[in-house]
Amino acid sequence: MEPALLLSENAIKSLAYACVQFVASVVLTLLFIRLGKRISFADKLVVWWNSYDVVVHLTLESAFLYYSLTSTVAKSEGFLADVWKEYGKADSRWAHSDPTTVALEILTVVLCSFLCIVLIHAIFTDKPYRHTVQIILQTCELYGGWMTFGPEWIQGSPSLDTSNPLYLWCYLFFFNFLWVIIPLLLLWQSWIAVAGYHKAINKMKLN
Repeated sequence: MEPALLLSENAIKSLAYACVQFVASVVLTLLFIRLGKRISFADKLVVWWNSYDVVVHLTLESAFLYYSLTSTVAKSEGFLADVWKEYGKADSRWAHSDPTTVALEILTVVLCSFLCIVLIHAIFTDKPYRHTVQIILQTCELYGGWMTFGPEWIQGSPSLDTSNPLYLWCYLFFFNFLWVIIPLLLLWQSWIAVAGYHKAINKMKLN
């Protein structure tokens, strides 16, 4: 059997679409910043990440849900079906409507998208529940990531194809690692903020 091309037509489509999503998230962030109140540089980065998160959930993962709930990615046609077929080469569960993956994606698309929007609003309006929402959202993202790969690793990763460097390092590692390291950083940010609020309250009590 001949080795798969490192950059097939569907791979190019997938990477190009990922670039479009990134650009869309930057445009959204700049629009939010222009229309909203002044916020810190760190919070601008948080707004960008949540904008990117929403774009991915609503323009990519929602398509996966549609294909999976009406048929399967493998049996579907169209641009986004081709993008998911490409990812399905790295993780076959996404091509064949694995029930656990579909169930997690329903929560991700519906709940996490909603929480991202609420968090962006809370940042620009300085709502007291900002870090509560941020902690809940990041916990959901980390839990979703673990439940996507944890059971697979326990079984010996039968659905994962790591023979192709593109599949391993780009699809499986890079695009999933983003949803590990950034939620962890945002949890750390919330930890620092909540600790600061607690310290300020205790100082006021002493005075």
